[in-house]
Amino acid sequence: MDNPVDRSNTLSVNGTMIWYYYICHRQVWLIAHHITPDEDDSNIRLGRHISEQAYQRDRKEINLGHVKLDIISNARDGGVVVAEVKKSSRYLQSARMQLLLYLQELESKGVPASGELRIPEERRRMPVQLGHEEREELDRAKRDVLRIVYLPRPPEAKKIQWCKSCAYREFCWA
Repeated sequence: MDNPVDRSNTLSVNGTMIWYYYICHRQVWLIAHHITPDEDDSNIRLGRHISEQAYQRDRKEINLGHVKLDIISNARDGGVVVAEVKKSSRYLQSARMQLLLYLQELESKGVPASGELRIPEERRRMPVQLGHEEREELDRAKRDVLRIVYLPRPPEAKKIQWCKSCAYREFCWA
């Protein structure tokens, strides 16, 4: 089987890959190889609905090269705030790392920003800052994402706590 990831171009790790990395390494490989999850899955539909309905007055889905920001706005102090909207706090580490990637991408373009995780269903907003430890963790994660992506086959399926609500569950367990 040929690897559908083109090795001739530099692959950029995006927010979705980081999100999946902290949940399931198999999902990282699947999404990087353009194997999409079940788009009719109720969790995906709910996430899409929340993304479309929550914070309608705020600017949404800003493309920044290989990353897509949910919300970007001006802070009271004149800076920039990037917000990532999630349906629940269940995957907090994944969401935080995804947002940190966005902050790092902006920083690399000379745009210092702060972050905020927003969970409208729980009425929660959590500040996120990119510090030294976060940069190191993010760099480790990005290297490991690339290692996973370039595997000739997806990592073996492993039953974890997230499988029952995963849109890839039929792919792994059918």
